[in-house]
Amino acid sequence: MSRILIITSIFPPEPVVSALLSKDIAEALSTKHEVIVLCPEPSRPAGFAFGQKMNPDNYEIKYAGSFICPESRLFGRFRESYSFGKYCSKFIKENSTRIDCIYINSWPLLSQYKIIKTAKRCQIPAVIHIQDIYPESLTNKMPWVLSKLVNLIFLPLDKYILKNSNLIIGISPSMISYLSETRKIKKEKFGLVRNWQDDNQFLTKAVSNYKRSKQFTFMYAGSISASAGVAVLIHSFHIAGLTDAKLVIAGNGAEKEKCKNIAAQLQNNNIEFRDIIPEEVACLQAQADILLLSLRKGIAKTATPSKLTAYLLSSKPVIATVESDSDVANILINGNCGFIVEPEDEGALSAILKKSYEMSDTELEKMGANGKEYARINLSKEANLSIMVSIIEKTANAN
Repeated sequence: MSRILIITSIFPPEPVVSALLSKDIAEALSTKHEVIVLCPEPSRPAGFAFGQKMNPDNYEIKYAGSFICPESRLFGRFRESYSFGKYCSKFIKENSTRIDCIYINSWPLLSQYKIIKTAKRCQIPAVIHIQDIYPESLTNKMPWVLSKLVNLIFLPLDKYILKNSNLIIGISPSMISYLSETRKIKKEKFGLVRNWQDDNQFLTKAVSNYKRSKQFTFMYAGSISASAGVAVLIHSFHIAGLTDAKLVIAGNGAEKEKCKNIAAQLQNNNIEFRDIIPEEVACLQAQADILLLSLRKGIAKTATPSKLTAYLLSSKPVIATVESDSDVANILINGNCGFIVEPEDEGALSAILKKSYEMSDTELEKMGANGKEYARINLSKEANLSIMVSIIEKTANAN
């Protein structure tokens, strides 16, 4: 039996995919090992009403007394990352003799740096799980001169983090290739584990007998954040002029009020906003005819949104505003289950909305079934959790 510390910046009752991943990993490892989960107080998404905290029987959860910043504020997020990293560093030092391995799914980059540096000093092997590539995910949104400066400061930090981790988990082949090339790290040090969802709520639903909604429904379900570019969906749907179709925006986030104001200004009564209850995602997405995944320019080149798996498992065609060389594009093309539109091109997106609206029920059903089968084989919890557990166990046993 190994003693494993799981450091995660998100954990239930937060209704976020990373929270689910960490919970599933903790539960799977705790069947054979002694597990402690270290996480901040619940805070994501902003404005969400959190239920009762978890109190598991098989493992222990410790909540860090660190600063939290659920709002999308740059300096607040930096402070949050540093504060959580500092707390974790102190915990590792105080408990180093009782830790055989650390699994890290933490805020970039400051918390990761503090954790890895302390783990190395205490000679504890660490597996780091990369959900997004930093600083690039940040600097891609900045003016060129500022992005150059930020990269100059933070890129060496990320290189230190990755080079001093015992193993790096990437969530897509393109992410692994990019990090290996830009950080000068051999690919042998990386492991590929796709993010998964609560598959059961999707896999128990039948794929067949597709029936077009009474009012044809396009749906975006997820975080309404700046990087999601939901405003583009709203404008594109309005431009498409599909008077007997509707657009449903389901979720919460920093940009929700802004998006609601845009829809109000357009005076389009076919645009609806809804909240999401995690346990009802499958039922909610079952009401859609087409599911929409939007990202701003450059985001998809370094990230694969976790919602894509839930979309595909819902047996619905997907329209994604991503670059053609992104991992999302590769999945939709290889799975023959959706359409790709370049980000922030409202004219092209409105044309695709019209095209998909005009597809036959048979075509829509076929694309949806293709996506579900592709996700079941490649992106499901069953396919990926066992890989993750094996990686952590091997790292702990090698200590």
